[in-house]
Amino acid sequence: MPQLIFLPHETICPDGMAIDAEPGISVCDAALQHGIEIEHACEKSCACTTCHVYIREGGDSLNPSTELEDDMLDKAWGLDPDSRLSCQTLVGNKNLVIELPK
Repeated sequence: MPQLIFLPHETICPDGMAIDAEPGISVCDAALQHGIEIEHACEKSCACTTCHVYIREGGDSLNPSTELEDDMLDKAWGLDPDSRLSCQTLVGNKNLVIELPK
């Protein structure tokens, strides 16, 4: 079972956290199940950017982003090449290192 390693974030996850996640679950759902309160204003329908995260390691094991996700990400603050919407990013078979935007 892959591990999702969340880097420390000052308010959401101050000490960082490593959690186990079933392949196929979204990064957002896995985080929420373990008390990491990633905002998801559109209820995970790919209609906002509040669940934006950076996949720092393991991104090659993830489902490819869709055109809709890419269009939404263009509106995200702090966009970089590792950016994904956590509600659309499905856990694959590798460990992930995830950074939450500041």
